[in-house]
Amino acid sequence: MMPIFQALILGVLQGLTEFLPISSSGHLVLAQRLMNVELGGADLLFDLTLHIGSLFAVLAAFRKQIFALFKRPFKTLALLAVATIPAAAAGLLLGDIVDEVFFGGAYLVFGFGISAVLLTVAQMRSKRGDGLPPLKFRHAAAMGVAQAVAVIPGISRSGATVTAGIIAGGNRDEVANFSFLLSIPVILGGFVVTLAKGLYSGEISSAIVIAGGNIGICAAVGVAASAVAGLFAIKVMLKSISSGKYTPFIIYLCALAIACAALSFCGVI
Repeated sequence: MMPIFQALILGVLQGLTEFLPISSSGHLVLAQRLMNVELGGADLLFDLTLHIGSLFAVLAAFRKQIFALFKRPFKTLALLAVATIPAAAAGLLLGDIVDEVFFGGAYLVFGFGISAVLLTVAQMRSKRGDGLPPLKFRHAAAMGVAQAVAVIPGISRSGATVTAGIIAGGNRDEVANFSFLLSIPVILGGFVVTLAKGLYSGEISSAIVIAGGNIGICAAVGVAASAVAGLFAIKVMLKSISSGKYTPFIIYLCALAIACAALSFCGVI
């Protein structure tokens, strides 16, 4: 049975790290191991609920842009479709392999280190929109491939997509908005696929029985915490991308990679 305070902590972590360029999957893996989280077989169910909170946050923050997607000429919608394909393919084909292979402490060191390098490149190459063309299919394709690579824990989805868009020649403000919009089909698609697998295998129904009433309270706390923290993280990230400065995140990721290396060496994670 999970204490409510653990659900609160994990919800805040999910909301913050989903949209800040520091990797949500890496932080959740690390936090669950350090806190010795006991989900009573309900880990899949709880993970799904946390992502609902993140989805609420991005839908609320970008509601105007989302409505604009369905107005002619549908260019942004087409760009999102192109950028979603690589991540969808990676999730469907490699999801189980990633879960089995890349969730060790050593891989977290690698993932956090890669995220720090990506943000350093983004900071060096970052430009405003002056003289740069609007986002095109080449930008969307580059960001889509980067998002697919970010299925590996520790590699930040937002950091990877923003860096790819900037390297491909996009201006940072348009890249920022597109990166957040791109998170919607990925979060929603991952939720639907994982939910379908859990229902088909019986894992979710079994988890509800085993975990009992506590899982409902923890899920509600986790969703609320994830949504509130997500809204805050989106505002912080948009401000950082607009300024082109990622130094605090780079320093944090480097320190985290070193800490994970030490914890892995000591056998803690």
